[in-house]
Amino acid sequence: ELVVQFQVLNQSCQCLAWRPRPVGVWPCPSESQHVVAGYSDGTVRVFSVSRTEMELKMHPHAAALTAITYSTDGEMILSGSKDGIVAISSPRTGMTIHVLADHKGSPITVLQCTRKQYHDFGVEGGELWLATSSDRRVSVWASDWLQDKCELLDWLSFPAPAGPEGLDSLPPSLAAFCPWERGVLVYVGFGLQKEALFYSLRKKQVLRRISLPAFATSLSLSPAAPFMAMGFGDRLLRLQPCAAGEPQVYAGHDD
Repeated sequence: ELVVQFQVLNQSCQCLAWRPRPVGVWPCPSESQHVVAGYSDGTVRVFSVSRTEMELKMHPHAAALTAITYSTDGEMILSGSKDGIVAISSPRTGMTIHVLADHKGSPITVLQCTRKQYHDFGVEGGELWLATSSDRRVSVWASDWLQDKCELLDWLSFPAPAGPEGLDSLPPSLAAFCPWERGVLVYVGFGLQKEALFYSLRKKQVLRRISLPAFATSLSLSPAAPFMAMGFGDRLLRLQPCAAGEPQVYAGHDD
């Protein structure tokens, strides 16, 4: 059943994210049921599902958006565009407070935030977040939004053989913080081997590798148990245990 629909004329919606519920509040109050969406003209729009209206429109990018997410407290919006620019904007004021050009020139494929303990990595801030771009680079940041601090914690660049012309034909570069292993992120993408890499932010090294049958085209990590779900171009979904056990493979998609 279609409950509500938002339509923006002459623009395509490229990415979207739910605003996270406030910590310790359940069920989610209706006033916090918001969706943020990024569009092909570089705009970001915030929609209220409960009131079925657009509440805010911002224009932090000159190129089409390719990734968007909220900070873990829902107080900031992180957006990435096709030209590699990452913008951090406030949905309360509509102002863009940071523009980061570290990935400039390569489309942003992933933005993800996670809570972290104070001084977890010897830097100030209450949140870790990462940005991944199509050129197999991942940047990890520590931020304190209230203090207007945004500090680069780590910069990863994964090698790859000479690929076909144009990044569009290559598998996407994807990274995610590991929910069951603190200080570790998982990376998949076009590279020297078909594998998933587990990288320790503390030790600054790859801890282990899991071989894959092909380059993954999508990646999702279970929030509770050590499992990864991955999609592949040959119409397979793979549930991959990260400890002991055999992977389960599900066929059934036709494209």
